[in-house]
Amino acid sequence: MLTRISIALLAFLLVALAPLQGQDQTATTAASAPIATDRPAVTNSSVVVPSGSLQAENGFLETGTQGQSIFDGPETLLRLGVATKTELRFTVPDYYYNLNAAGDGGTGFGDLAIGVKQQLGPTPGGFDVSATLFLSFPTGADGVSSGEYDGGLQVAWSRGLSAKWTAAGMLSMYWPTQGRARNLTGESTILLDRQLTGPWDAFVEYAGDFPERGGSRHLLHIGTALKIAKQQQLDFHFGVGLSPASVDHFIGIGYSFRFQAFHR
Repeated sequence: MLTRISIALLAFLLVALAPLQGQDQTATTAASAPIATDRPAVTNSSVVVPSGSLQAENGFLETGTQGQSIFDGPETLLRLGVATKTELRFTVPDYYYNLNAAGDGGTGFGDLAIGVKQQLGPTPGGFDVSATLFLSFPTGADGVSSGEYDGGLQVAWSRGLSAKWTAAGMLSMYWPTQGRARNLTGESTILLDRQLTGPWDAFVEYAGDFPERGGSRHLLHIGTALKIAKQQQLDFHFGVGLSPASVDHFIGIGYSFRFQAFHR
């Protein structure tokens, strides 16, 4: 199964790297649009970064669960627009530090991941939709890395409800390795976003994970983001677990920025 998943994911990435066509005048408009990030919500943005743009999304997070406190950062996701509706994604290995047992596992770098995000549509009903496919590589430390190649598929959507309200969500499938075995996990999210002022918005979100093995995990997540410039954003978020298998809490901050890396 692992071989089939890896081949499918890599084939999708090779297609994205092939010569890309379909650039039009909308690319110029998109490049001047305000930054739209995949953080801090669990739900991804339903749009890709503008063609030729490089976007860096970064943050730090503290997570408390079962009496353990884990700090991680810089949570860097690099998103490179390679076509009007296509971006490549590189998840930089994150560093995890177990504040309770730094020398007893759970501390070290996580895995590297690469992926591709494709914006779909236009779709009927005014929805924005995108699909993200990714593959992680076992580059991390023992006790942090899964030790295997793990894939995932995420389909995000959003729709404006009014000038200030937006509804969004995401359906995902993951194939993580846990205890040397695959644990197929489905995930669903639903989010409601409110624009407070022009550059400032806040959201409330539900996220649920449903693995083949182990209990389901339910989260309540609240956050806010402020565009300090058209292509720079600060964010703050926190969440609490709603089920025994979930984390107890998490709290984080982030900074993201975008710039034009090349012109097509």
